[in-house]
Amino acid sequence: MTSAFSRELEHLLAQRDLSWRKLAKLTGYTPGWLSKVKNGAPPSADLARRCDEVLEADGELIALAAVRSLRPAQLPATTASFVGRAGELRALGEALGVDGDPGTLRVVTIEGPPGVGKTALALRLANDIAGRYPDGHLYIDLNGFAGNGIPVSPEQSLEEFLGALGVPADEIAGRLDRKAALFRSVLANRRVLVVLDNALNSKQVEHLLPGGAGCAVIVTSRNRLSGLAVRTNSVRVPLGPLSSVESASLISAVIGGDRAAGQAEALAELARQCAYLPLALRIAAERVNNQPDLPVSALAQELAAESQPLEMLSVDDTVAVMTVFSWSYRSLDEATARMFRLVSLHPGPHVCVAAAAASAGVGTAEANALLKTLAGMHLLDQVSRDRYRTHDLLRLYGLQCGQAEDTDADRLAAVSRLTDWYLHTAVNANETLAPFRLHVLELEPIAARVTPMVFDDPVKAFRWCDAELLNFVPVSRLAADHGLRGTVWRLAVALFDYLLLRKPWGVWTATHELAYDAADDRPAKGWIGTNLAVACRWLRDYDRCERLYTDAMAIRQETGDRHGQAWILEGLAAMAIDRGQMRRADSYAQEALRLFFQLGDVEGQAAALVAMSDVYRESVQLPEALATAEKALRMCEEIDDLYGQGRKLVKVADVYAALGDPAKALEYVEKSLVVRREAVDRWGEADSLTRRGDILNTMDDEDSATDSWNAALALYEQLEDPHAEDIRMRLRGMPGNGSGKA
Repeated sequence: MTSAFSRELEHLLAQRDLSWRKLAKLTGYTPGWLSKVKNGAPPSADLARRCDEVLEADGELIALAAVRSLRPAQLPATTASFVGRAGELRALGEALGVDGDPGTLRVVTIEGPPGVGKTALALRLANDIAGRYPDGHLYIDLNGFAGNGIPVSPEQSLEEFLGALGVPADEIAGRLDRKAALFRSVLANRRVLVVLDNALNSKQVEHLLPGGAGCAVIVTSRNRLSGLAVRTNSVRVPLGPLSSVESASLISAVIGGDRAAGQAEALAELARQCAYLPLALRIAAERVNNQPDLPVSALAQELAAESQPLEMLSVDDTVAVMTVFSWSYRSLDEATARMFRLVSLHPGPHVCVAAAAASAGVGTAEANALLKTLAGMHLLDQVSRDRYRTHDLLRLYGLQCGQAEDTDADRLAAVSRLTDWYLHTAVNANETLAPFRLHVLELEPIAARVTPMVFDDPVKAFRWCDAELLNFVPVSRLAADHGLRGTVWRLAVALFDYLLLRKPWGVWTATHELAYDAADDRPAKGWIGTNLAVACRWLRDYDRCERLYTDAMAIRQETGDRHGQAWILEGLAAMAIDRGQMRRADSYAQEALRLFFQLGDVEGQAAALVAMSDVYRESVQLPEALATAEKALRMCEEIDDLYGQGRKLVKVADVYAALGDPAKALEYVEKSLVVRREAVDRWGEADSLTRRGDILNTMDDEDSATDSWNAALALYEQLEDPHAEDIRMRLRGMPGNGSGKA
């Protein structure tokens, strides 16, 4: 069975009119070994790198070689009281059926006005046909019409999808077209269902389409996606209000059969007042549930008396369901109504209980109770245990209520509390992720009624950052819109450790671009420019990286910030290594080391030494590379940085492996295992166990390798870490890391 790597490799060879035998000569690998890779054997990291260089694949082959075989399962639950839409479900199901033209990607779009039930229909359809797609299901809310929010960019969507499919973050390319190409390559010959909810336009969607004919895509949008239809020959299903019979059935399903019995005329009138729109119908039905002593007919009359009937309004107008919202909103007590208004200020695709508590200045227990009440009335959707989503129309209504009932000062205070909560929680998370790093960001005291989250281990900190990833840019923009410039740039700085580890390029660059514009003093601009330059180096945008470093260096020199100068020199050294400019790299690294030494920053000194080690390695001076890595290790030992020691021990082990000394490499991996266990670094322990198994496998000690991998698997499963699937592949008999090099 061929792999995504081998298929892409064969495609590139055909494009360049090269044979496999010619590739063997160009890469220095035997034809026999390449034949194994052609037939599905996993390539070594070195082989993937050599093929990528020879075929000028711009990192795509390297990324495909690193992909873990993960099966995403991202579909949200369907609405419990879904009714009707039989004709639409039949048409959509037939369009996505198995009898389409071979080689054609199947795409359907569900288009219609707000509140008409597009998402509910899409999720019902997706769950009905999920069994046809054994390789998984991807879902994302593109936030296309999110009031005060911003649409999710194609770059961010692809980073989310590729991560869910097992592509390591540091192997995801920076350019949009390369991300999209990698996404298509990973899904080639796989059967995956993709749901793209709430799309703004065709441009937001076009890069998110798989290349494989075995995949299918469901898109929802308020707009007509004509460009998508032309490109993919998609089946477009316009969605309008429910029929009167379906509307009455939906209300009956929500309020229960006993309450609905004998109320046909009243149910019909209530449905008519709701313009037969599912969102309004659910909210109205919940109002019926909350007043059990009144007959449905009395409640229908109450709604009719509020204002003009809704069917007199255009369903294309966002005011179409506002009367129903008002009807439900005015039944809330003061605290719940205030929470509804404040949670509407949150601009992201979802909000957690702790963030909502911060915006309202209340405890999490109280916030949780208020949010559950709102969800029970269908004014919010609960998407997980502690996360909620606001329908874009309801968010708009909540903002309108806030404008009418809260002062500008009230709203600014709520936004300040919310964004401060994000800032202080981000600081806590990132200090937990990188405790060995010198963190020098200074924060103003947080408001008395705001409690940021704290984390007792890196895994929990990582989970919070991952869960909030799509909120970071909208929250930064919210702070900017309210003049909270210091919060904007400090949040970007606070997230740096996470961004460096996870490498979500779209979020990294967007938060830092906003921060650069918001930075209100020269030192802040120097800091942000340095962080943005790091991203540009990873993205191989070396010209911009150098410009940013040059501008930041001028600021650092102007302000006398020698610490900042040292980190810029370290970054310039790393960029020079990437460009093959070893003399420049050595000069920068030596100067960075000198400054870090004068400043007493041991972590910085170790970073400079790593750059020097890279210079030696690229210059084929492996003994010198080993010596510098060992020196960095000793520095971590001197300051009792157990976390850093574990990482440096693995680095030394890798150099010994490159030197062809697996026994010595194994010795250092064993040392790293002891240190990481002492530091209670469970992820690090699993990493060391994995490396130990790999080395033992190259030494033909299969039993010991299996034991080590099993121990790593147990840890990864406890941590719910996707590396678990990587280990399962090894245990299923996948070969180790021997390259088979000629």
